[in-house]
Parts: sequence; C-alpha cells; structure tokens
Amino acid sequence: MRDTFLKFTAAGIIALMGTAASAEVTLRFAHVDPDDWQSSKKGAAAHMFKQIVEGESDMSVEIFPAGALGNEDEIVSQVQEGLVQVGMVSGAMSKVCKPAAVLDIPYTFSDATVAWKVLDGPFGDELAEACEAKTGLKTLAYGETGFRNFTNNTRPIQTPADMAGLKFRVQPIPLYLEMVKGLGGEPTPIAWTELPNALATGVVDGQENPVGVIYNNGLHKLQKYMTLDGHVYAVDFMVMSAEFYDMLTPEQQAVIDRAAVIAGNFGRGIQEWNTANGVNAVQAEGMEVYVPTADELAQFREAAQPAVKEWLAGDLGADAVWIEKLDAAVADATN
Repeated sequence: MRDTFLKFTAAGIIALMGTAASAEVTLRFAHVDPDDWQSSKKGAAAHMFKQIVEGESDMSVEIFPAGALGNEDEIVSQVQEGLVQVGMVSGAMSKVCKPAAVLDIPYTFSDATVAWKVLDGPFGDELAEACEAKTGLKTLAYGETGFRNFTNNTRPIQTPADMAGLKFRVQPIPLYLEMVKGLGGEPTPIAWTELPNALATGVVDGQENPVGVIYNNGLHKLQKYMTLDGHVYAVDFMVMSAEFYDMLTPEQQAVIDRAAVIAGNFGRGIQEWNTANGVNAVQAEGMEVYVPTADELAQFREAAQPAVKEWLAGDLGADAVWIEKLDAAVADATN
C-alpha cells in the first residue's frame, strides 16, 4: 500500500511539474530521526531547509521524519527513483558509494572542526562528485551524526588493554567488527532494537554510539562507564537525485544549494549541543565519564587503524586510493 501511494504521489508531482520552470515544485524530504529540531540533528536540518526554501522561492517542502517512508536504505532508493526529492542519511551512503566508507576509519578526526574543514573543502567536493557518478545522487551538503564513544558496565576503559575480554555490541558492518577486534574487545553484531535487552541481560558488556543517542535512548541507565574516545565521526549526507536537480531552474538550484549548506551546519550545531548536554546529563545521573589523554588516544589509534585500513583497502579495491586522499586532507586541515 505504501509503495503504491509513493509511486502515485511521485507520478502526480512529475505530471504536475512538467518542467520545474513551468509549475510549482514540491520537495519531499525524508529522514529516520525524530522530527523535534531541538533534539534531532536531521530534524533540525530538515526544518531549516524547509524554512529557507519556502521563504526564498515558490517551492514547497514536505518533511517525512522518523522513518515515515522507510529506513535509510529505502530512502536512498526512493531518492534515486524520484519518489523522494531530498533524503538525509548516514551509514546507508557507503552501501551505494563505497568510497564514503573511508569516513568511518576510526580515530581519523581529532575533533569536529577538523571534520568540517575536510568535508567542506576539496576532499568533500571530490567525494561528492565520485558518489554522484556512481549513484546519481547529488550531495547537497554534509551534516553530522556525531562522534561515537564506548560504554560498558564492567570497568572504566582508559586504554585498549582495558577492553580485553569485553563484549561490545556493534552494527553488523565489517569495519566495526575489525575496529573492536583491533582494540582487543569482542564485537557482537546486534540489531539496534535488541540492544537495550542485550545490555540489560548481559548478552554484551557494552556498546558504542554518539553521546546524544546514548542519553536520549536511556542507554546510560544500563551502563556504568563511558569513554569519550570519539572513535568514529559519523557523517550525514543530504542528497538529491542529480537528474531532478538538473530539471530545476538556476534560481531554484541556487536556493536549494544555499538552504542545504545552512541546514547541514544547523544540524551540526544541534548535534554538538546534544553531545555537550548529554555528557553533563549522564554524569548527573551517575555515569562515570572518562576523557582519554593524547597518549591514550594514540594507543587506541595505533591498535584500531591498521586492521580497519587493511580490511577496507581490500573491500574498496581500486577505490582504496580514497584512504590516502582522506589522510592527506586531514593532515592539511590540522596543519
């Protein structure tokens, strides 16, 4: 029923549009996060995008939050098929554009500002062009899902040696399996919906997620210790079908370009707020939070990166050159 409705709606929009210059354009914006702009980075980005587009053009934006039109993989497909005009996704992007997976190499970005310089600079532009060529998806802007951190219910983790023997829930993604194994832990792939029960029953000792996700989903109530190691900086991609974008007038494209960049940055700001607020909140509720020193972070990096890069290079094949491109871009951004 839902697929039939989506196809009917998309067909109706296309029929009414003709060309973008001759009729009003309605943009359907889909994501999987909550709609609340104060707690959701994707929700914040979507609402900012809508306000600017509708305020500066005759285009309208309909927001479909919280997975209303499906999961991230489905949203990507819907944007490619023209059923959805704008999608904001994170992990799903690397499934259709493998070079995007290099952004998940652990301990690549020392902080968010370095990540922003890389993504908003030549590297981000080149990655966007490569992904568009592979998928037909135009990256309008980059947002932020946040740095991922380890939690557990057994002991404080200050160095990789403290992870030995601990079972950590990870996403069913090989890169994350290799990362946790490299750090000395035991990775256990478990679906997100099953995570609270797995923590409560001791199936796993810990897990890893951005601070905002940990706090907003009550995972801190099931875990005693958090280590702010920031092992992976998760990126949001705001995408649109290149074919649809090319149908728009230059004036409409300019509005969308401007709205997307501002929206992506707004979502980043909300995510940074959620992180800072989340750290204070979990500590206030009794969680012990540890911030590794520079030397300790170097130990984490040296333990995790080689195994992940080796696996990723094999998976990327000819696209493994993106690992070196990212390293070079990070070096430029930190010098």
